[in-house]
Formats: sequence, structure tokens, C-alpha cells
Amino acid sequence: MRLPMMTLCLAAAFAVTGCSREAVPAGAASAPEGRTDPVAAVVEHDPFSYAEPAKVRIDDLALELDMDFDAKTLSGSATYTLDWRDDSARELVLDTRDLTIDKVVGERGDGKWQDLEYSLAEADPRLGSKLTIQAPDRNPRIRVNYTTSPEASGLQWLTPAMTDGGEQPFMFSQSQQIHARSWVPLQDTPQVRFTYTAHVTSPDDVMVLMSADNDPEAERDGDYRFEMPQPIPSYLLAIAAGDLVFEPISERAGVWAEPGMVEAAVEEFADTEKMIQVTEELYGPYQWGRYDLLILPPSFPYGGMENPRLSFITPTVIVGDKSLVSLIAHELAHSWSGNLVTFATPKDQWLNEGITSYVENRIVEELYGRDFAVMEAAIAQNDLRASLDSMDPQAQALAIRPEVEVDANSTYTAVAYDKGAWFLMFLEQRFGREAFDAFLRKYFDDFAFQSVTTQTFFDYASEHLLGANPGKVTEAELEQWLYEPGIPDSAPVSASTQFDQVDALRQAWLDGEGLPAKDATDAWSTQEWLHFLDGMPPTLEQAQLAELDRAYEFTGTANGEIAMRWYPLAVRSGYDQANGEIEEFLEEIGRRKLIMPTYAELVKTPEGLAIAERVLEKARPGYHPITTASVERVIAEAKGETAAPVAE
Repeated sequence: MRLPMMTLCLAAAFAVTGCSREAVPAGAASAPEGRTDPVAAVVEHDPFSYAEPAKVRIDDLALELDMDFDAKTLSGSATYTLDWRDDSARELVLDTRDLTIDKVVGERGDGKWQDLEYSLAEADPRLGSKLTIQAPDRNPRIRVNYTTSPEASGLQWLTPAMTDGGEQPFMFSQSQQIHARSWVPLQDTPQVRFTYTAHVTSPDDVMVLMSADNDPEAERDGDYRFEMPQPIPSYLLAIAAGDLVFEPISERAGVWAEPGMVEAAVEEFADTEKMIQVTEELYGPYQWGRYDLLILPPSFPYGGMENPRLSFITPTVIVGDKSLVSLIAHELAHSWSGNLVTFATPKDQWLNEGITSYVENRIVEELYGRDFAVMEAAIAQNDLRASLDSMDPQAQALAIRPEVEVDANSTYTAVAYDKGAWFLMFLEQRFGREAFDAFLRKYFDDFAFQSVTTQTFFDYASEHLLGANPGKVTEAELEQWLYEPGIPDSAPVSASTQFDQVDALRQAWLDGEGLPAKDATDAWSTQEWLHFLDGMPPTLEQAQLAELDRAYEFTGTANGEIAMRWYPLAVRSGYDQANGEIEEFLEEIGRRKLIMPTYAELVKTPEGLAIAERVLEKARPGYHPITTASVERVIAEAKGETAAPVAE
């Protein structure tokens, strides 16, 4: 998932007890046939799950679901094939949130099913309700019949008016971090991996897709079946439905989108197959079969979500010049770092996002050149440095030690993404690209289909990287990068000559020498425009803003990355001429990264706060619950009120 700092720091946080260690082999399911035995990894207890995977684990999930757009519910059953690991275990504990449990049954040794006793604990506002199922006979399979809530935190139901085509409804899931439990009772922790099948019925005028083997030639008939043969963690369980059509990019990659958007998406993401091939050359075969993209409505709260076989993608990166396709590289890279080798607890978030951000930059460099990759890295590094001063020291650490208490989202920040990528750039620089590529490829191979901790990575790097290349990096340097605040002095700096030129032209304008010549700015990429705006003072004079607007038409831009920089600057500077377009932008876009900076500036004044409240009420029907909760929290804090707890 691509979800940088400015959005994430606005998310709710809550304290939990520290983790205790337990020696449990990670990865509930075996690796695909033909693979060597995986390296065993020691994992910590996940404080954001009620599950007890040391006692029993879900090996396989079978879903039978009916999709009701009028009721905004999924209803049916989840059947678990179980691996009982502790001889004394007689309970299956699952995570749920706002689910109605209708019945629980277990399969007996003779193949017949018997009712099982269960209890649903009082709901925690963020973790949901613990579902405890009594299984005195240690049933090999258990089935839960249930119905989701219309307000399920992991599902969004859109009316036809909220879609691109305007004729059919749309729904989609967002299971990360711990929202899968709101639409399937599960062991909702990245430490448990399972295969799954699903049978989904729906209105016959919508196409249903899942993070599984979607058939590009499937008929739209309201009756769909899916299989995911590779074991996945719960946060990668995904479903979507709507007026969706398919267009291929290659034999194994293509685009699902609403009819009015599919051609533009295919053109924008035409390099997807090349990205797959580049990543395979670097880090080994793509192990998930197909790699398709699903273009979601603008209300999708994130840039992308790496659901295996079907990455969910925001339409806000379709700008016509491929300047924002690094998002596709990021979601694809998760097929190795995250989907294949998975972080074990939220304290280890950087293992997913930091390694992925590094791989993303390598893909970008291979396809679009070193200069483009350096600009991307420089933007991320500059933004991170600017953010660190306002962060607590613990939040600046890349990883969290086992004994330290954490919040569910406290490690889900730009530190995980950008400091993580920076750390790997440091390792690449010290060891050389050839040696570091070989190490990373072996890491993906050895821990494939497992969940690992930072300590596992530390120990593995100490043996296979530091030990194999003595004298280049010390364990103390690893410790500093992983567990200390700030950016180490050893960090390599991504310096862009293009940005140097942008800096000079911006400063000349600020000094009164006039705007850059049109023949210079006409050749600028989106990245250069972002750097141009990022380097502006906190506020500008009205005349300066008007001059910029006349020359470059920032107000009303269709490029969300530019808008998320221009509109906060306009609000801080009192540039009321942009208010109409600001409101329209906030109403139409639900991607949190793009809209939260503007909301954060609006709420600082009484007039802006009134605008923020008005816009939220108009936009609320089309916002994802995650986005709504984030905006509500910013408004509540500005008013000195206590915000409602936010589901993680």
C-alpha cells in the first residue's frame, strides 16, 4: 500500500501492552510444491489480534457469500480448515468487528456437522469483538454463519451516482490494517497465512472480483467462484463489485475498470508487463500467476492496495503522462516484499513498506532512467526530513523493539516507507548493487510465504550480508538505522540536477526576477512541479499566488499531487479565490493522502473550519469510512473535542 506521512500522522493512535515473544514457526501454510523448506522465523505475539495461532491456525478458508447492495451487507458462511498445534487447545479464537453471528458448527470425525458453543465478547472500539468457539473435539473444520454490518469498516458501498458510469452500484473492500475482521471472522493477523476459495452471488448486472484467480473472460451472471492457491495473510483478502470490464496489457496483466475509464487506464499503465519482467530479473519469478489492476472510484482512501493478483488502484494517478506510475511499481513490488515475505506485527511495518519502496525505486530506474528515480527518491527524502522535527523520537525509529508499547498506526508512517527505502539504499551503497541484489533475492527466496520480524531480518542480514562482506557495515550501524530516531549521518543523499535548476528558478522568482521561462517549465515533469511547490515559503502574497495561478493554472488542476500542495498553500495564504475549487476537490476525492493536508490547514481558522465541516457533510456519502474517520478527527481536535475512536 502506498500511504505516505501527511495522511498517516492524522490517523488515530491507541496504547496497548508490549509484546511477549513465543517461538512459533511463521507461515501457517506450506510453500508451493517444488520449493525448498523455508527458513523458520521466530515471531512475536500480535497485540492487534485476539487470535492464538500458537494453539490453532487456519490453513484454508472457504467462503459462501451473498452480496446485497440494498442492505449493504455480505451474508453467508466462512468454513475453516484447521491445524491444531497445541494438544491442549480446545478453543478457536477469531477476530470480528460488527458482525452478526448466526450459527457455528463443527465437522465431526464421521463427516457430519454439530452445533458448537460460542461467545462474542463486548466490542473494543478499535479491535472489535473476540469470538471464542468451543471445540472440545478439535474439529478439523469449523463453519461460522454471519452477516456484515452496513457500516463495516472494511467495506464501502457506493450508489450509482458515486461511480464513473453513474448507472450501477459499486462496492469494494479495504482489509489492511485490521479491517478484514469486519467482513469475515478471521485470525486477522499477518502471522497466519491461508489459502481460500469463495462462492459469491450478487445482482447479475455487476461483475465481482477478488484477490484470487479472476478470469478475464468471466461472464457477468451474478454467480462467481474464486480460488487463491497461494497462502495469504488476512489483510490481503479483498473483494470488489461493479460495472467492470477488462482490457489486457499482456498475457498475464490487464486492467479492470468501469467502461468509461478502462482505455485511459490501459494507456497510462501500459508498462506494467515491463515492470513485472524487470522485477523478476532482479528478485526472482513472479509467483502469483496473473497481475491485474482494478481501478476504483475516487473515494478509494489510498493510492493503491497490493491485493495479490489484483492490485486496487486510485484513479487519481491517471494523469495522461505516466508521471505517477511509480505507484504501480510500488504495488507490484509488494508481490515480493509484503505479499511473499510478510511483516509479523505492526512494529515491523517497514519490512513491507520500506523494502517495497526501495524495490519500487529500482523498477522506476530500470524503466524510466536514473534521473527520474533520483527525483522520486529526493522528494521522499526531503519530505521525510521535513516531517521528523514534529515527530516523537520513538516515532522516528524504523522498527520498534519488542518490549516497547506501540499504537496500531504509530509505525504506519512515512518512516516505514521512506526511511526504510533509505536504509536499503545505504546498504546497497556500502555493499555494492550486485552483492546487495543477491542478498535481497535470497531473502525473498528463503522467507517466501512466511511472516518475519525485524529481529529476523537483523539476524539474517548479519549472517548473509555483513558476515559475507566483512568490514563494510557494522551491527551498530544496523542498530542505529533500525532503532534510533532521525536519519543517520551515513545516509546517502539523492541529489537531482533537475531539482537544482528548479530551485534556482524558484528563488529567482521569489527574489522578484520573474517566473521561469515557458520553454523551461513546458518540459517539467510532475516531479519537478512538486519540487517547485514544495520549496515555496509557508505563505505567499496574494499577488504572488495570483501570478502563479495565471501562469500555471494550479487552481482546478486535475493532478492530485499538485493539488495537495497548492491548496494548503492557498489556504494558509488566505487565497480565497481558490475556495470553490478546493471544496469541489475535497468533495470528489476520497484519497486521504491528497485531501488531508488541505483539511488540516482549513481547520486552523474559524472560516476554514466552517468550510471543512460543510464539505465533509456533502462528501460523507461518498467517502470511505476510513477517510470519514480521519476528517472527523481533525475537525474534532480543532474544536477541542474528543474524537471518536477509529477502527484501525
